Amino acid sequence: MPLALRIGELARLATTSPDTLRYYERVGLLPSAPRTLAGYRLYDASAADRVAFIKKAQALGLTLEEIREVLRIAADGAPPCEHVRAALRRRLDEVGARIGELESLRATLRRALSRSRRLPLASSCICGIIESEDSTTEEQ
Repeated sequence: MPLALRIGELARLATTSPDTLRYYERVGLLPSAPRTLAGYRLYDASAADRVAFIKKAQALGLTLEEIREVLRIAADGAPPCEHVRAALRRRLDEVGARIGELESLRATLRRALSRSRRLPLASSCICGIIESEDSTTEEQ
């Protein structure tokens, strides 16, 4: 790998876009890259490692703000793993809650489809399937 990568080269290597790299730099996920006299950003190999870390953290469901905090803790010399563990626990709880919401929605959709087979076609409404839905059902 070259000692210095231009933004397009880093983007290809990291399988992302130059716009994403510029955004990461703007929001503090990537350190500001030094520039050539012509204004091109020059990244070193550690930038590719940093982008790979960001992508892995995103794949675990961490937000960019959470990732920025993890990177800050690490830059301050402390191991960020307890912080990451807490963030992953929160995300797991959120996913569990969302799964519950989706299961409830699936049951509602199944009831609506089942009910739709028994409904007569009516010209006095927009759609009987929707209008016959019980409005007292929990909101999704």
